[in-house]
Amino acid sequence: MIRVGVIGLGIGRSHIKGYRDHPDAQIVAIADLNPKALEETGKEYGIEGRYTSHTEMLAKEKLDVVSIALPNYLHKSVTLEALAAGCHVLCEKPMAMNAAEAREMLDAATRAGKRLMINFSFRFRDQSWALKRQIETGILGDVYFARSVWHRRRGLPGFGGWFGQKQYSGGGALIDLGVHRLDLALWFMGYPKPSYILGSAYNPIGTARALSEQRPFDVDDLAAACIKFENGATLMLEASWAANIAEKEYMETRLYGTRAGLVQKNKNEGYEFEAEIFIEQAGCQFDMKLHDSIPVTQANTAMYHFVDAIINDRPHIAAGDEGLVVMEILDAIYESAQSGKPVDVAARRSAATAG
Repeated sequence: MIRVGVIGLGIGRSHIKGYRDHPDAQIVAIADLNPKALEETGKEYGIEGRYTSHTEMLAKEKLDVVSIALPNYLHKSVTLEALAAGCHVLCEKPMAMNAAEAREMLDAATRAGKRLMINFSFRFRDQSWALKRQIETGILGDVYFARSVWHRRRGLPGFGGWFGQKQYSGGGALIDLGVHRLDLALWFMGYPKPSYILGSAYNPIGTARALSEQRPFDVDDLAAACIKFENGATLMLEASWAANIAEKEYMETRLYGTRAGLVQKNKNEGYEFEAEIFIEQAGCQFDMKLHDSIPVTQANTAMYHFVDAIINDRPHIAAGDEGLVVMEILDAIYESAQSGKPVDVAARRSAATAG
């Protein structure tokens, strides 16, 4: 039986639900600064170990796996503590505040001989798995262009709190929403190595609201980037918490390949999705629509997948090295937005390797 602890009971409640689906996972401890949340969650799920200090929890409980579902600025420090305590770690996205922190986390996991996984949750949907399996058959051919988007008309989370303050979040809509669409596109594309990145970031709507309400806000409410890869492919990435668009919520990922194209997009401005593959066969154009009733696949949840990989001693996806690539790209987008110039990511990677 895998003994699990969850730190943070906001998004961490979804982690608890994910672990409970696995027959060989037992959630034995939870930690949160809010005593009321601890009591309510502990009673609801029958969890006896309840701590207002995650450090105390790590010291007293013999845990195999720890989920870290805390604000971004705590991801690195708490991950390092959990690894030092001998735990495998599943960390919420984004992996860290920046690539330097992510690299520390990955190095620490390697030294400890423990697993580090990032909760890129949009991979863990039956539809995403079905599309990935199609891509792996080679149906698309070589993917040379992609576009991945998440826009909101008005959806600034926890306005006035840590989400909108760079010292706690590391960024705004890009690091919060864009990270999901970036990872999904990269996963579909086979995680090609980034070469050059040109980015832009804006915050007119959030800044105006912050001024009117006298709230702190110094991050992007919209960001966009052109990401060029070493294999010649290009990815256009867009994310916003606030934009003057028709839809309340708009998510779409498109891939263009030499043999076929693919789209996955949300339905009715919500969190249900539809997908199609567009292909030419024998001189005719065909559209292949994925049915909503997809057979049970390997998707489950990130928590189930992580536990199952540990028990069966097999690799897990969304590993720390991919989380680091995402952070390197996000860093480059923000740097390019600040300087107005493209960032040579490949050159930096070569220098780091040589060093």
